[in-house]
Amino acid sequence: MILWSVMSPLSYLKAPIWVLGLAGTDKSPRKNPILGSERLNEWGLHKKRVATAAALAARRRASLAGLLDPEQRAFFDENGYFLVRDFLPDDVYRQLREEVFGQPLEAREMRQGQAVTRMTLLPPDVLAANPALGRTVRDPRALNMIRYAASQGGQPLNFLQTVLVEPQKVKKKDPQSDAHADTFHATSKAWLFLQDVGEDDGPFFFVPGSHKLTKQRLEWEYECSLSAAKDARSHHASGSFRIRADELAALGLPQPVKMAVPENTLIVADTFAFHGRTPSEKPTVRSEIHWHMRRNPFLPWTGGDLKSLPFLKDRGMPILMDLADVAEKSMKMRNVWRPVGKVDVQSKAHV
Repeated sequence: MILWSVMSPLSYLKAPIWVLGLAGTDKSPRKNPILGSERLNEWGLHKKRVATAAALAARRRASLAGLLDPEQRAFFDENGYFLVRDFLPDDVYRQLREEVFGQPLEAREMRQGQAVTRMTLLPPDVLAANPALGRTVRDPRALNMIRYAASQGGQPLNFLQTVLVEPQKVKKKDPQSDAHADTFHATSKAWLFLQDVGEDDGPFFFVPGSHKLTKQRLEWEYECSLSAAKDARSHHASGSFRIRADELAALGLPQPVKMAVPENTLIVADTFAFHGRTPSEKPTVRSEIHWHMRRNPFLPWTGGDLKSLPFLKDRGMPILMDLADVAEKSMKMRNVWRPVGKVDVQSKAHV
């Protein structure tokens, strides 16, 4: 096969890792040449992975269905997201805001075009010192929706997230403003918004129903797989496929819906669906508690999550950041999340 004939000696050492990646969460056609092989994808490699992952997700969701209110579950099954206003009781929400906005906390930042995303880590000592924050990130209602959306059991990752958009200062496009799917399988993200989010505040947008693997979506995935590795859009080439608004109708899908919502609203979405961040013409600051969950899509079960072990629970993101820092120092693999020290959640960007 041509793929193997042009491989360098170093590539032969990497080949077993690429092969193992086929049975896991690997999604990048650019980084994994097996996933990016036009010949293999013509034969149906990507298409088969997408269809198999979707079938297993449906089975896992069926086993998790009892965790949810039937009406909520029916809405999600049709649309691909949950939306709950007034999620926290008023007294808990007031205390939560006092804890979040009342003190500087260790943070990291990542710039993508004109948007800076601030991650404020929430290790066990921070959660213990801030009871409303601890109660919120561990709220079983939120966790059950996150698990159902991801079609997985276990422990989601969590942190405080602040998105700072500076369109006047930086003209480069925010890549998250393109409608996209995060990966090739069901996975979830959740946001509990700590301020009102208006139409012009850069709200999250979502294409209802685009979490379903229809015949049209599967064919679109197939077509994307044939050329993704060579695509000029780095995120698309990395397996987070982008879609234009004028392509949605051909897939039987509506236009994106802007999620302009009041504070204390929880949104949980399956981000196999098309979604993104609405571009804003003005400087905006949006803070939220953020969760995300992504596990191996080919697992037939919902248990066995290592992050749920007592000595790892609530340490997921801090451990990942520590490992990324070690990789940067030892293997020159840059960690895009740059430490900025202790900062107020809504202070100006530091990267």
